[in-house]
Amino acid sequence: MGSVAQSIDGNVLTPTGWVSGRISFDQKITALPTQAVDPDANRAYYVLPGFIDLHVHGAGGKDTMEGEGAIDVISRMHAQHGTTSMLATTMTAPMSDLENALRALTAVCQQRASGAARVLGVHLEGPYINPGKLGAQPDFAHAGSLEQVQYLDSIAPIKLITLAPEVEGNLAMVRQLTDLGMRVQLGHTLGTYEDGVAALENGASSFTHLYNAMSRLDHRAPGMVGAALAHANFAEIIPDLLHVHPGAIRAALRAIPKVYCVTDSTSASGMPDGEYMLGRQVVHKCLGGVRLADGTLAGSTLTMDQALKNLVKIGLELEDASKRVSTYAADFLGLSDRGRLQVDAYADLVVLDRDLNLIAVYIEGEKIELKDA
Repeated sequence: MGSVAQSIDGNVLTPTGWVSGRISFDQKITALPTQAVDPDANRAYYVLPGFIDLHVHGAGGKDTMEGEGAIDVISRMHAQHGTTSMLATTMTAPMSDLENALRALTAVCQQRASGAARVLGVHLEGPYINPGKLGAQPDFAHAGSLEQVQYLDSIAPIKLITLAPEVEGNLAMVRQLTDLGMRVQLGHTLGTYEDGVAALENGASSFTHLYNAMSRLDHRAPGMVGAALAHANFAEIIPDLLHVHPGAIRAALRAIPKVYCVTDSTSASGMPDGEYMLGRQVVHKCLGGVRLADGTLAGSTLTMDQALKNLVKIGLELEDASKRVSTYAADFLGLSDRGRLQVDAYADLVVLDRDLNLIAVYIEGEKIELKDA
């Protein structure tokens, strides 16, 4: 997909700080301004790295588990909100459902469609989780199988796996998966603090939707949350201000150096209130949230542009907030050419007005036509 030479003027956030002037790019960034600036000293637009979301179940009425055609709707909807790269996230499900979902992702992981976010690969959320901590996951959890993961990876690239380390056989599989180059997150777990520490020592490197669907912190039984706060370098968190209290978000930011934000978005994202599907589960969108019939939170309707606003709302500086919706997720996946505005990185960027509203989105140099712009 070719890209023509383009440029944008504004307050540009680079890895070394804010600069003022013109950023030039085609598919990749070719030149950056060098004049340092305090963005509060002018009224120019902000130019930030495009958002990276590593936990996306759906949007626009479509769910990744639906298979063919769903990912096109999902990746286009999230591009409208500044997401330039994402991981398509599956649900705990029978093997036949997972195969069907991944077959629909094979081609899109190889070639980005015009107008859509880049699908970097798959986040396999389960089925290797604790059946006692399903959250909104369907009840198809079972012990891990390296052969099963390798088979699924042969269909579409699995970049990230969520599992519960206390489930028999899973701890040994953590090391095997990381040796294959996959990232392992701990989540949907009733594991102890000690289980979490052991998993980190065996190669696990992050925690899935921190605080949610995991054993809680107590001063005498620190649980999986305690393992994360005491030892993790990375963790994902859902900053919709429903899943996690702002105070708990701030506590995580002080304890874990590279907390990155995800949406955990569902098919209800971008849609009116009503009933939607999350894998095989019926979920209900109302009052700004998504829940099962029993009231359990079931993913979100969050978009990454709103995630950025929420971080600033609870007191983060824009530069810090930007890293948490972009750079740190790229770092977690080991990507040095995304999530940062530097020469030879992909031209994935967003332009925001002074109220942090999206003005423009570019993905690998392609300007995305915003429907509401």
